[in-house]
Amino acid sequence: MSTAEETAGGEPQPWGEVTPDAARRLLVAAVEAFAERGYHATTTRDIAGRAGMSPAALYIHYKTKEELLHRISRIGHEKALEILRTAARGEGSATERLADAVSSFVRWHAGGRTTARVVQYELESLGPDARAEILALRRQVDGEVRRIVEEGVETGEFDVLDVHGTTLAVLSLCIDVARWFNVDGPRTPEEVGDLYADLVLRMVGAK
Repeated sequence: MSTAEETAGGEPQPWGEVTPDAARRLLVAAVEAFAERGYHATTTRDIAGRAGMSPAALYIHYKTKEELLHRISRIGHEKALEILRTAARGEGSATERLADAVSSFVRWHAGGRTTARVVQYELESLGPDARAEILALRRQVDGEVRRIVEEGVETGEFDVLDVHGTTLAVLSLCIDVARWFNVDGPRTPEEVGDLYADLVLRMVGAK
């Protein structure tokens, strides 16, 4: 994560390019509120209060609560796609790239678990148009992992009968880390990333 990124719950977050500062503060506050209370139980007053602003000030930057969630979801999915695309299109064998993709993706979900929970589990709270945009990004995320698995099968590195199903299982495994990871637990995000990379390579029958 770059040093320009803001934090939510003490975690690094990908809001560095959001301007002005007030808009960025509202995003951070919304992430914390949505993760703690859920989207539907959170009010715009809750978000503004966390950001140290008046409710009226929020509407200068975001027309609705859903617009806040949409922007959080879009930025988060774009970051996830960037992580996987970098790994998928890097150098090395399919085995090496899949391990890198999984470990990086898991570290992001563990290290930024508050944001990741909102990004991954509040999709149904979005309206049809916003949801369609995020689903398109999800398909790109799926495509990056699927491409590595397909290449591994083609080169004989992987033994996979159902590429689509295996890709879904790999992504589900990684994403679920955001739900259970505890910063006070026995493993660091890096250790969980290494563990999951090993598990996934076993899943695909890496030689």
